[in-house]
Amino acid sequence: MSTGWGRNRALLLYGLLSLAYAFLYVPIVVMIIYSFNASRLVTVWGGFSIKWYGELLQDEKVLDAAWLSLQVAVANATIATILGTLAAVVLVRFRRFRGRTLFTGMIAAPLVMPEIITGLAMLLLFVAMEQAIGWPEGRSITTIVIAHVTFSLSFVTVVVQSRLAQMDASLEEAAMDLGARPTKVFLVITLPIIAPALLAGWLLAFTLSIDDVVISAFVSGPGATPLPIVIFSKVRLGVSPEINALATIVVALVGVAMAIAGRVMLSRDRDERQHSTTSPQSV
Repeated sequence: MSTGWGRNRALLLYGLLSLAYAFLYVPIVVMIIYSFNASRLVTVWGGFSIKWYGELLQDEKVLDAAWLSLQVAVANATIATILGTLAAVVLVRFRRFRGRTLFTGMIAAPLVMPEIITGLAMLLLFVAMEQAIGWPEGRSITTIVIAHVTFSLSFVTVVVQSRLAQMDASLEEAAMDLGARPTKVFLVITLPIIAPALLAGWLLAFTLSIDDVVISAFVSGPGATPLPIVIFSKVRLGVSPEINALATIVVALVGVAMAIAGRVMLSRDRDERQHSTTSPQSV
């Protein structure tokens, strides 16, 4: 009886898992299929065609928005990863300093703050700064990057902080006992160990930026309209095959990026395991 219950339990778990995956990915698969639909009617299949991808590549507004979003996402991910790593190092390696509780709360606040509040606050800040010092002049790519860094920084900090907390601090202490400076210890020992977390944080910040609509709606302006805003404005008039094609391209790019990141992290973990197994023998 126990064997039968175990088999039924496994089938139930696999069924629930399959249902969850279907709930997540079936809409994406349907969207990808209909991006190759020859008919302009989204719900009517008219045969296989790639003409919507050709029309999409001729839409200068979409191409400009996509290029702007890519620039913003790369800049945001890079800046947020640098600042988030520094914040994580401070929180993990300097456990006791005046104002640590306040600093921790300020880092974690954007995680629970509604995006509409963050967007409104950033808009008011930029307006006040423009009136006081004349910068920034209007809404541009600069204001979008600053606003995106503000909320994605917290996510990077959490990812890197968790990896630093699991790291063996004795490695850094041993290097400093041998005369290595803190900067060299961080670059030679700490940075390679937390590299997978940095990559994960960078990809998370990149995804959050390229997918954001609410905050971008507050801090963008004429001549600086990111891709999610363009897609949202087009969808309000009805879903078109061009939108399906555009979304399919975005899904493909994200999938390639995640595959590369996964391969890098797996190879690094494999190298660490090989090093851990060979180092005792070499000693």
